[in-house]
Amino acid sequence: MFKQIPLEIKQEILQKVKEGLSASDAAKQYGISAKTVYKWLQNETRSPISILKHNRLKRENDELKRIIGIITLELERGKKNRDH
Repeated sequence: MFKQIPLEIKQEILQKVKEGLSASDAAKQYGISAKTVYKWLQNETRSPISILKHNRLKRENDELKRIIGIITLELERGKKNRDH
């Protein structure tokens, strides 16, 4: 028989599996099928990235590029000062 698993419990199970608990052990612990856990994991890896996550990653990427630019500029300035 099919039983609805609350989203919070599903997320908790997936987190435990990501932290190292086997899918079958997690399934036993929560009284669900290991096949269900594997399906959740499979669906999670296929699901498209949310727009919020995309925007956060884009901002983070832009900030890292900016930092790399600053460091590169400082290294070049230091190199020029040593050469003179």
